[in-house]
Amino acid sequence: MKKITALFLLIASVTVLAGCNTVNGFGKDVEHVGEKMQSSSDRNK
Repeated sequence: MKKITALFLLIASVTVLAGCNTVNGFGKDVEHVGEKMQSSSDRNK
């Protein structure tokens, strides 16, 4: 029973860490696009 619990916790930890990394990368991409839009808007005033 302890082995099954440990395996489940390991799989859950890896899944959560992978998800956080993906969300973090997505956030950086969105931020980059926002910065480009803002600089383009500033140039066209």
